[in-house]
Amino acid sequence: MNYGFVKVAAAVPMVKVGDCKYNVEQIESQIIQANNQGVEIICFPELAVTSYSCGDLFFQRFILDEAEMALINLMNFTRSMNIICIVGAPVPFRGGIINCAAVLQKGKILGLVPKTFLPNYKEFSEQRWFVSALDIPDDNVLICGQQVRVSAHQIFKTPSCTFGIEICEDIWAPIPPSSVLALQGADIIFNLSANTDSAGKYDYLRSLVRQQSARCLAGYIYVACGFGESTTSVVFTGKTFIAENGTLLSEGPRHTLEEILSVSEIDIEYLRCERRKSTTFNTNAAMYNDKPIHYMETAGIMQEGFELNRSIDPHPFVPAEEQKRSDRCEDVFLIQCDGLAKRIVHTNCETVVIGISGGLDSTLALLVCAKTFDRLGKSRRGIIGITMPGFGTTDRTYTNAIRLMQQLGITIREINIKEACLQHFKDLGHDAEKHDVTYENSQARERTQILMDAANQMNGFVVGTGDLSELALGWATYNGDHMSMYGVNASVPKTLVRYIVSWAASNMEDKATAETLLDILGTPISPELVPADENGNIQQKTESIVGPYELHDFFLYYMLRSGYRPKKIFMLTKQAFGDAYTEEEIKKWLKTFYRRFFTQQYKRNCMPDGPKVGYIGLSPHGDWVMPSDVSCEAWIAECDGL
Repeated sequence: MNYGFVKVAAAVPMVKVGDCKYNVEQIESQIIQANNQGVEIICFPELAVTSYSCGDLFFQRFILDEAEMALINLMNFTRSMNIICIVGAPVPFRGGIINCAAVLQKGKILGLVPKTFLPNYKEFSEQRWFVSALDIPDDNVLICGQQVRVSAHQIFKTPSCTFGIEICEDIWAPIPPSSVLALQGADIIFNLSANTDSAGKYDYLRSLVRQQSARCLAGYIYVACGFGESTTSVVFTGKTFIAENGTLLSEGPRHTLEEILSVSEIDIEYLRCERRKSTTFNTNAAMYNDKPIHYMETAGIMQEGFELNRSIDPHPFVPAEEQKRSDRCEDVFLIQCDGLAKRIVHTNCETVVIGISGGLDSTLALLVCAKTFDRLGKSRRGIIGITMPGFGTTDRTYTNAIRLMQQLGITIREINIKEACLQHFKDLGHDAEKHDVTYENSQARERTQILMDAANQMNGFVVGTGDLSELALGWATYNGDHMSMYGVNASVPKTLVRYIVSWAASNMEDKATAETLLDILGTPISPELVPADENGNIQQKTESIVGPYELHDFFLYYMLRSGYRPKKIFMLTKQAFGDAYTEEEIKKWLKTFYRRFFTQQYKRNCMPDGPKVGYIGLSPHGDWVMPSDVSCEAWIAECDGL
């Protein structure tokens, strides 16, 4: 029902130091808010029941009894709530006191998790008041009329996820408890913290939380004490972070004098997929198989009316923030150049040959060639750009192709393919007025033959121009534009190709070249294999035939990166694109994607080498291994049922 998502919350209540009754009332109020939003698990700060900054009051029997009574009240309160609550409290144990997290659900305390690493700060020397989990055995304690397990080695299992807990300082340890908990199966880590504030600490802590979630391939929910704590020596400003495998999904406001409730969803399906694919994670997990662990079962949580609150980027290959997008474009471009440079040096070729159409893909490939030759100290005259006008070539693309080659200073050759194709049609007995697949593919293969033979003629090799999106859809003529000696764009999705060319234009010193690139960016994507209309405009538009590339790139990302099934991708697409596409349009192009992706694997199984530039690739040499004869019927059937 929830597509593999678990809704979680990090809550910072208003507190009064030592006033457990008041504090519990604030906690209950936030539990109600979270429960109404469909939250499954909510986490409160360290020692939230009493407040963190009680000092030597923790030695007073009164405060400990009040804390236990507060837990009883919270237990009773949760009986009517469909939610798991994690709250910090001091608990007497074996003659000492433990700073622990109490896990409550449906009127029960499911477990107590004591803090492992106790700081010894001047302001708050926890070693003065509390006992470390390392100094006590795993055991049961009688609290709130129940026998409850006390152990730092606990993982709580719900029907939808497993989670573990660490407390504040634990995350700062060289090997945090959360690392071991994740390796032993915890999908989500909750950290109940106090964490005083100081200049520069916030950014460091946020980075630490993000990195720990990435290292553990887990969700990580961090919540720290806020306004209401004592400010005798330090200030508590309230912090909430919800992270997932290195990505910060949500963070609360800074320096607020109000309570904080941050809500987001952790994608358990995605995390488990990442762990299955990570041999490093699984090998590391084997090192901790012998460590004691207690798995605690929880009751099922059935929140109705699931609604996804987290933002879904419609263009997952393209960073939304401008500077990050610019950095990504530069990184990808230089990786492409590095790969091509190695191939040129290794083969000792004098030239590279590339077909220039005036479209986006060949433009990017040509820019990569030019930059690579510059870096190798070679003359750009060694780049042989061949434009091959055919039946569908328009004045706009032809002019841009010639202009760009001239502006980049490469060697230009023009070979018109019309007569050769007409002769080929005659030899085949094919009607040249019949604009079918034979008509189109003959042109593509004629162009590839010219490029290959020209490369032989000039002691070079052919640089391929096809991109990742085209490979996914099989939008290439087998042994036509599908083939080259080295495909520099092979792992660059179409949505990113556009931004890299735009980035190149914005960084181009020659303004005339920049203008040409911008005009190419404004040209409709087309193979130009059928004649233009009566006004000379492109008639064959790729996205009208196979669907919008932004949708296909979105489908591709979540299918390959996360292993999602069609119904989840459909839901995420609706969330990401809003009203840009109707449900019927999304369903139509999703079916097109699956049908083409599965039936066109034979083309990918014999694709040429090319540099991998991101997380996703379709090279049969290791990125994507799939037989050519896999049936897509089950995937299509699920699309039909949407």
